[in-house]
Amino acid sequence: MNRPRLSWVRTSLLAGLCLSVLWSLWSVPPTSLPARLVRDVTLFIGLPCVLAVGRSRDIGWRVDRRVLRNTVALALVVTPFYVVGASLPTIRTYYPMWATDTALATFLPHAAAQFVVAAAAETYYRGLLCVGIRELGLKSVFISPVVYAFHHIHKPPIELLLSAPADVFFGAVDYRSESILPSVVAHGGGLALLDWLVLNPPLVPTATVVRLLSWLPVPL
Repeated sequence: MNRPRLSWVRTSLLAGLCLSVLWSLWSVPPTSLPARLVRDVTLFIGLPCVLAVGRSRDIGWRVDRRVLRNTVALALVVTPFYVVGASLPTIRTYYPMWATDTALATFLPHAAAQFVVAAAAETYYRGLLCVGIRELGLKSVFISPVVYAFHHIHKPPIELLLSAPADVFFGAVDYRSESILPSVVAHGGGLALLDWLVLNPPLVPTATVVRLLSWLPVPL
């Protein structure tokens, strides 16, 4: 007797849980970007895409005029946050996450590899766990923030504080776009911008930013 097939939503949520556990168990050297690249591409791009293809589902890898418009809009909205964040002492201490410098021959390959890591994360969080299950309606936007925040637990406190709201915001844009491209570009491009800014003197004086954000309940 054939067992009833799990719905796509249940399959996605179960796969998301399993992938999160595997990601935590697959230890990689914290200083090795290539090792991180292999793990994240395998777990967050490869397996979700195999699952989606096997079930003839779309997890957000699509582009059209609306997607491009929303991609540019999201990138413009988040850029100031990266510029301001790059002036904070805790951010400047933590980033770049992997060794690089301002020589373009070193920085550009680093930024490209980091962009792929960001694309992998967005395929998992915003693809498998948001756009891919958009038949749930807007509440699909609120599924991944807890996992997203958990995976940011070792990041600077202000980044951990903002991780869940950022996840919801990125998810909402991708949900409306029916594509993960906006968050891929905002995340991957933002990380490259952040690293470049941290490697150079702050565009906004650190003392000014710390004073303006001193009301936040976390170390800056």
